[in-house]
Amino acid sequence: MLVIWKEWGLDNILKKAYNNGILLCGISAGSICWFEEGLTDSIPNQLNKLDCLGILEGSNCPHFDGEKERQDIYKNKIRSGKMKKGIACDDGVGLHFINNKLEKVISSKADSFAYSFMSNNKEIIEKKLNPIRL
Repeated sequence: MLVIWKEWGLDNILKKAYNNGILLCGISAGSICWFEEGLTDSIPNQLNKLDCLGILEGSNCPHFDGEKERQDIYKNKIRSGKMKKGIACDDGVGLHFINNKLEKVISSKADSFAYSFMSNNKEIIEKKLNPIRL
């Protein structure tokens, strides 16, 4: 998807739309695409870093509670410096950004959260982000 978007110039159109206040959204691959990097399962049986559009800083990992192997892989990639600091989202959780700043975390599920991760001297720093429940 991202390769085609970039080849057709849609990446620049989307960046311009965001900068003009147009709402951009998506789930799973449609979530990671807005960040600089995302954790993707686009190759079967693998979880890899994907360079994305870079509209939002850092990285994103969807399905954080739905696919348990994502948790360790995402944290390890950030800890090792292979991925930028970022935000992981449990299934049912959305992130609301305004002008590149996270304004709200929203969830349609009772026990779902988002988590911010960064690395400090090879140690992972995790912060649970409590959502507004719909």
